[in-house]
Amino acid sequence: MNTKLRFLFLTILLAVVSCKQTPKTAHATETENAHHWSYAGETSPEHWIEIEKNSNCDGKHQSPINIINKDADSVKIKGDLKIQYTPTTLLSEVENNGHSIQFDFEAGDSIKYKNETYYLKQIHFHEPAEHKINGVIYPIEMHLVHLSKSGSITVLGILGEEGEESQLFEFFESFLPIENGATKDIHQNIDLSSLFLEDKHYYSYGGSLTTPPCSEGVNWIVFKEPIILSVEEVLKLRNNMPINNYRNEQPLNDRVVTLNY
Repeated sequence: MNTKLRFLFLTILLAVVSCKQTPKTAHATETENAHHWSYAGETSPEHWIEIEKNSNCDGKHQSPINIINKDADSVKIKGDLKIQYTPTTLLSEVENNGHSIQFDFEAGDSIKYKNETYYLKQIHFHEPAEHKINGVIYPIEMHLVHLSKSGSITVLGILGEEGEESQLFEFFESFLPIENGATKDIHQNIDLSSLFLEDKHYYSYGGSLTTPPCSEGVNWIVFKEPIILSVEEVLKLRNNMPINNYRNEQPLNDRVVTLNY
């Protein structure tokens, strides 16, 4: 084959390969962008396992659950949770990540659970609440996410009930509104002690993250008594988050829920 024919052959071959690959690459990018999880439509919780194929969203020990008090009462044990927050917890920033309003904390405050120390990383919100108690759905739920040096996760779940204003929520909401994808620096001290009522009875069980990748092995601590905040405070959070940013109740399967006091 002479030089001219060889050049012509290579030119045609490259054109054919390019025509085959370009649409595929564009489609792959479009599909990747479209397949981001959410709380509605084709990317809602029912479809998370299809979208996040390497996740645990179809696992057997998933969260949230419906906590049945009479079942938990049968396995009462002495609590082994120690909350080691200071009145000067340092709040770093707030962000609207498109799924919730999230407040991030600088290193320092911690809890001790089952003889392991977990450091407070962030607080975010779900409206309405994800966990139920005896089938009751509360207007809002706070998740206080803690991480140990070994990489284990413990989440404190605090349910909210509508009533009088909460000074703590007024502080949180002083940084709202915040646009989707935006972050605001705060670097202020905050006293989280009002979150923990005198009645510190709590339920505990082994579960998962309630958002993809739905990782299991998470220690869940859900306080039995809700905190009180106003309707206006609930609405202000709602207006800065996706509508109904909660995951549906998951089967308990072989797990035991413990009431600790």
